[in-house]
Amino acid sequence: MRVDFHRWRTSTYSNGGGGECVEVGSAPNLVGIRDSKNRDGDVLIVDTTSFTRFITAVKNERY
Repeated sequence: MRVDFHRWRTSTYSNGGGGECVEVGSAPNLVGIRDSKNRDGDVLIVDTTSFTRFITAVKNERY
């Protein structure tokens, strides 16, 4: 599936150190997740609802 993601973002916690970061991009109803060291590589694609649930669970320390 080819999706054009916009506004790729890296966590402010990554501060450019070590290169062990992921980037998150947005598209209508989808979120793309990629390795910041390999921007031309594969992208994990999830729907926005699932991604929001995951982020909420992480913030609530359930992971």
